Amino acid sequence: MTEPARVPVLNIANVLTMSRLVLVPVFLYLLFAEDGRDHRWRLAAFAVFAVASVTDHIDGNLARKHGLITDFGKIADPIADKALIGAALVGLSLLGELPWWITVVIAARELGVTLLRFWVIRHGVIPASRGGKAKTLVQILAIGLYLLPLPAGLEIVAVVSMYAAVVLTVVTGVDYVIRAVRLRARGKRAVAGA
Repeated sequence: MTEPARVPVLNIANVLTMSRLVLVPVFLYLLFAEDGRDHRWRLAAFAVFAVASVTDHIDGNLARKHGLITDFGKIADPIADKALIGAALVGLSLLGELPWWITVVIAARELGVTLLRFWVIRHGVIPASRGGKAKTLVQILAIGLYLLPLPAGLEIVAVVSMYAAVVLTVVTGVDYVIRAVRLRARGKRAVAGA
């Protein structure tokens, strides 16, 4: 029998994931240009954020469609997402446009899930769940709305979207804790039974 071909770590899906990380400082530069108040710079920051966010969808589809899924990608992809989302939240809070408690709740959940992934890594990898993907999509939508220079009447849409993102963030965080505990318990039982 032949062994299945090993997927190289350096593939198009992982390159797109890494490009998302590279775009984070570019995005922050544009967000803070002219103290974050110039509409043209904000639109440029929004455009970079949107491009970086789209790469998340593209890299996942490419990895699944072409069999390019790697353990590196399973770990690097959510880290790249967290870096982009975290940078945007902190940036908006520093500009005084987003309450710090929202940034802290989301950042604490994201950090917690990342630590959980490392806590169970020798027992397996926890891939992103559907709820986690929905959470990321709503966070991206809410942040995008905050980045845009919206007319006064439409600002409520950004606020409602952000509150929905916070709720999804907390609910999916609890789900990840449950999945991590179960995965670790299964791993320990497998070792004990071996």
